[in-house]
Amino acid sequence: RVRVLVCGRREPYLRREGAAGLGVLRGASLVVGLDGCIKAVGQADVIRNQFSDATFEKIIDCSGKCVLPGLVDAHTHPVWAGDRVHEFAMKLAGASYMEIHQAGGGIHFTVEHTRKATEDELFTTFQHRLERMLRAGSTLVECKSGYGLNLETELKMLRVIERAKKSMDIGISSTYCGAHAVPKGKTATEATDDIINNHLPKLKELKLSGEIHVNNIDVFCEKGVFDLESTRRILQAGKDIGLQINFHGDELHPMKSAELGAELGARAISHLEEVSDEGIMAMARANCAAVLLPTTAYMLRLKQPPARKMLEEGVIVALGSDFNPNAYCFSMPMVMHLACVNMKMSMNEALAAATINAAYALGKSDTHGSLEVGKQGDLLIINSSRWEHLIYQFGGHEALINYVIVKGKVVYENERCETMSSY
Repeated sequence: RVRVLVCGRREPYLRREGAAGLGVLRGASLVVGLDGCIKAVGQADVIRNQFSDATFEKIIDCSGKCVLPGLVDAHTHPVWAGDRVHEFAMKLAGASYMEIHQAGGGIHFTVEHTRKATEDELFTTFQHRLERMLRAGSTLVECKSGYGLNLETELKMLRVIERAKKSMDIGISSTYCGAHAVPKGKTATEATDDIINNHLPKLKELKLSGEIHVNNIDVFCEKGVFDLESTRRILQAGKDIGLQINFHGDELHPMKSAELGAELGARAISHLEEVSDEGIMAMARANCAAVLLPTTAYMLRLKQPPARKMLEEGVIVALGSDFNPNAYCFSMPMVMHLACVNMKMSMNEALAAATINAAYALGKSDTHGSLEVGKQGDLLIINSSRWEHLIYQFGGHEALINYVIVKGKVVYENERCETMSSY
């Protein structure tokens, strides 16, 4: 009676057609080895015979439940101090994102508090946020710096992320986002020069010494922030030191960010509320993933990114929570629900976007994002025989997610699931 949702079928990503046919195995079993990798997925009786002589450290009876790949959150800003709850009231009263930003709020408010915080203070709050993400089903999370805007604080944030990589069970893909905003007292050109001449050489040095290993480079390509040429210079310089390009583009204004990303060989571009038709086609041709962020459009009352057009044109669509002080959401199940309702994605498309495609956006779909032999044993067990309940029940994941497993190790067990119906 166990259902195992097999997402991916040895493909690095799923386009629209593939997402329509996600594989569900009924009456199935799954085996994870001591090395943390999946050894077998298949019919329970076949698996039982195959492993009849094996001994297991732990056996979980999932009768009447469903096993899914661990969720992947492809875009977060989880390292910061202070909060911006006061700005929520400003937004509700009609203030725009850029109006708050220009009044000294937004990113600059968080930068001020993050610069003052100690590394230990940042690590403690970061750790708690990651634990909440894990309990909501995320087993791999992209984590950005970007609330420093000077070398000292950006490195402090990246050291915090590195500590979590080494000490926590959740998987982390780290992103240098020093070009998140133009620092006060500098022009965009001066900030660009500082990043290229000082920040990136230091990151390269720290990578070679083994102190910090960064995976991606990000720039906020936006009117009044970093223009297309500054963005190009920073992204190319990051690519030159071995970083994957994964950046903010076409969010508040059409910037031709998608066209630039496709040209530079970007792995992914986030937001894309204002993407052009030409940009969509360029991304599809370049296998550049679109990381869509339903919480941002919802919180800022922006128009939704054109998910349906992207899917129809063959773009690899991924999802992220965009967790940050402006969009305070830890839950990828809620993100999937918003994607279905507000962006008109199907549940299959949303699940693919929050697993295999999100893993692809981070360059990790060879090891994460689907339940296949050889991949890392990251999975969820939910208290329902139908996986769709994870999306259908808006905010219901706290009673639905029974186990979260990373590399075959139970990292979260929700004992309430044993005594309550998921319906």
